[in-house]
Amino acid sequence: MTVTSAALLLFLILDPLGNIPVFLGLLKPLPANRRRIVLVRELLIALCVLMVFLWGGKFALDMMHLRQESVSIAGGIVLFLIGLRMIFPPPEGLMGELPGGEPFIVPMAIPLVAGPSGMAAVMLMGSNEPKRLMEWSVALLIAWGATAAILFSATYLYRWLGTRVLIAVERLMGMLLVAISVQMFLDGLSTYVASSITPGA
Repeated sequence: MTVTSAALLLFLILDPLGNIPVFLGLLKPLPANRRRIVLVRELLIALCVLMVFLWGGKFALDMMHLRQESVSIAGGIVLFLIGLRMIFPPPEGLMGELPGGEPFIVPMAIPLVAGPSGMAAVMLMGSNEPKRLMEWSVALLIAWGATAAILFSATYLYRWLGTRVLIAVERLMGMLLVAISVQMFLDGLSTYVASSITPGA
């Protein structure tokens, strides 16, 4: 796998286009200048998390005796709860009472950008070909840069779309997010069950 193909693969896994409506819903209550600051902060946190998983994620999971399936199951549960709140938003906002009235780390950085699929992908790259960690780091930076550019430009949609359109898109994406989270949960659960069943059992 070349750096270019690895970057394209990671870009598709990070799915910035699919995250746009969710990010818009989370950033909607914030002032315009604060949205950019929060978005940059969350994107940088996501990049740091992915880099950590690329360089040492496999060792960390081994040390804590955690399996990759548990990351997928936990991410599915979190996304499911977010999807329900997008469909049925509480009066206090999408994420409830947040420190400073804004999201921090969860769910924007994790699991929306640095999700279970992205973590697993970079861990797989790093463990399969550890001698190419620098190349994989470059590929991750390229994919992250493209993702950041798309998500950052999404904040300007507030100027073009009205409130009703944003609410409708948020409800629709909430339904899709619930479906994706259930699939993520089932994938992690099926992988765990399959790996737990011994041959001949």
